[in-house]
Amino acid sequence: MEEPQMAEAKEGSESRSVLIFEHFRDGMRAEDILMGSGFHTSSGSPPPQVRTGCDLAISVPSADTAAAEKVLKEHGISVMDVIFKFEGGMRELQISKLVKTVDYGDYAMVRVGNMKLTFRKSDGVISNVSGGGCPDIPLLAAKLVGARLEDATPPAQVGFTLCAYTLQKAYEIALRQRKR
Repeated sequence: MEEPQMAEAKEGSESRSVLIFEHFRDGMRAEDILMGSGFHTSSGSPPPQVRTGCDLAISVPSADTAAAEKVLKEHGISVMDVIFKFEGGMRELQISKLVKTVDYGDYAMVRVGNMKLTFRKSDGVISNVSGGGCPDIPLLAAKLVGARLEDATPPAQVGFTLCAYTLQKAYEIALRQRKR
């Protein structure tokens, strides 16, 4: 696969395009693939006129839109729609405002949004996953509880909803805490 040709990022002055996906899971995968390919992405809620529910949209510099679509197509991800040179400002998911960590002595809990991941600090074993109301939560809990953080399958590889997305963020924070 050839390297995508991307425009040089100029903070604050670049116009951006918003990629819209039919399924939340496609937006999650697109974010990982584009970031891993070196694109300057941001994620957030799509503009109100194109929302369909629990949506995740990805913005890229407008000059990189064609290259981003090409990379996603190579990975089997379809872009449902593109809003070119979007100037309205996408509403950020603001994950940082939804994060809370609690130390329970032998255990630590990381909460992102409504999702909570609790692990034993001594060995990193996940003891509980809770929260949300999405249909993939029981599967996520079954895959994670009892596994060491370092060995667990990342939630974004199992789930396909906003709950899986926020649990992935909690998992990443827990991994960082464990490495300290």
